[in-house]
Amino acid sequence: MIIGIDIGGTTTDIVGLKDGNIINPLTVKADDPVTSAAGALGKFLETKNIALNQIKMISATGVGSGKVRNSLFGIPVQTVDEFKAVGTAGSFLSGLKKAVVVSMGTGTAIVTVDDAKIAHWGGSGVGGGTLIGLAGKMLNIKSIDTLVEKAMRGKLENVDLTVGDIAGGSMDSLPASITASNFGKMSDQASDEDIAIAIINLVAQTIGVMGIAAARACNIRDIILTGKLSGIVPIKIVLERVAELYKTKFVIPEYAGFATAIGAAIYIDRTLKPR
Repeated sequence: MIIGIDIGGTTTDIVGLKDGNIINPLTVKADDPVTSAAGALGKFLETKNIALNQIKMISATGVGSGKVRNSLFGIPVQTVDEFKAVGTAGSFLSGLKKAVVVSMGTGTAIVTVDDAKIAHWGGSGVGGGTLIGLAGKMLNIKSIDTLVEKAMRGKLENVDLTVGDIAGGSMDSLPASITASNFGKMSDQASDEDIAIAIINLVAQTIGVMGIAAARACNIRDIILTGKLSGIVPIKIVLERVAELYKTKFVIPEYAGFATAIGAAIYIDRTLKPR
């Protein structure tokens, strides 16, 4: 079995990979990179009652992976470039050999995949960290779950300026309901719930449009979304609207939230197999 660990800025993800099957994906809070990696591995082994000698290799990726030494609990550790892990996972989980893969984490990274060729296209600082930062400052909320719970009851029209507000209706191919300016119509009557959905809308729209721009620039049809944000219901709703506007479709595969850790494990597994 190979273990994939993604040591991120706020959380650490861990998965097992055996005979191409994904085993026991888990998330732990990331504090110190080495401590969080060790804690994640310990939790993984305990949860599934797996012995250390069953682990052949640990594949580490993410911003904190460079802090992990050459071994952990006596198991060899090899680091994998995060963009290669993202691209490998996107292709593996979706079954697509050519695609744009968007990693929706603390920030956003965009990777292109064309068979074995994986390249970093670009990215943005807008992501999960933006959600938490804005929610904390504007609403005194520090939990994604609380933000989402409030957002589900919010009314976007109390915060965002739409095409309809400006033009009095639709404009050319743009429906009246499309956002013209995020937070451009902040009403004095806007509730915390309204602001919560506006924050989510701002982040999801930015990520979605950026992914579509990358796909069009690279002449690639398929766009794969990965990362924890891809599984959040109001974010998925916003992204569906963005996809409809641009006449495209986003693919969110199973285990998308653990994609980078999965990709790290698969990448190492492929290098270890005889050719």
